[in-house]
Amino acid sequence: MKRTADLPRHPPPVVGFADSYASGFVDGSHAHDRGQLSVFLAGSVTISTQSGSFVPRAGQGMWIPAGTVHQAACRTGLTFQVIYIDPGLAGPDLPCKMFDVSSLMRGLVDEIIAMRFEFAMDDRMSAIARLLVDEIGRAPRIAERLLLPTDHRLRRVCEAITARPGDCRDIDHWAREAGMARRTFTRLFQREMGMGFAAWRRRVRVIEGASRIAAGQSVAEVAFDLGYDNAGSFSTMFHRTFGVTPRALRFGSSPVLHPADE
Repeated sequence: MKRTADLPRHPPPVVGFADSYASGFVDGSHAHDRGQLSVFLAGSVTISTQSGSFVPRAGQGMWIPAGTVHQAACRTGLTFQVIYIDPGLAGPDLPCKMFDVSSLMRGLVDEIIAMRFEFAMDDRMSAIARLLVDEIGRAPRIAERLLLPTDHRLRRVCEAITARPGDCRDIDHWAREAGMARRTFTRLFQREMGMGFAAWRRRVRVIEGASRIAAGQSVAEVAFDLGYDNAGSFSTMFHRTFGVTPRALRFGSSPVLHPADE
């Protein structure tokens, strides 16, 4: 079984499958009547919700509550597992979040996928489902999320920048794009986002850089693509944000934003 459309009309309360998407594939805005757990095995993807964008990597997972509108855009070929969980099991208290997938969670996901969808929720499967939901709830959230504003003028600007993070046009240009005076733009941006425009754009670039490096691009190539004068200045900003160097990421370290950058 592959793709959500292949689910039976009345699946068990937990059901899942392994899947893959080609580079460049976009799964447009949609929502599910169940909570969705995605476990990413290889590749890079941007998942966007109405409140922000996430860039999970291999070894990480993402929980999307039932009814949450989201979109996935694959930067490279993507291999992943997905589990759909009935709201009666997951409840309303699990927020949308990205996290590192524990070995226990991997085992539970593998067990559910191995059952395909023709199984009864006996005591064993019920225990597996409850334990998986508990693991999702316990998993520490990775704060590598790119917040988006609610004001439609600011959001238009932010979406343009996330589409082209290497764009170096200055704040005066973006204020004009939003139809605002520079002072109005900066004040509204700070109030909506809790940070200045320059700090937000730096975050866009380092999160984009982390995704590209994890996908195999060189640090120098990423730095120049994102508008930095040299790889050293990019590496400095990357380390300041994530607490590890870009080189460490290439060799398997999983960066987490410092609380001060929240």
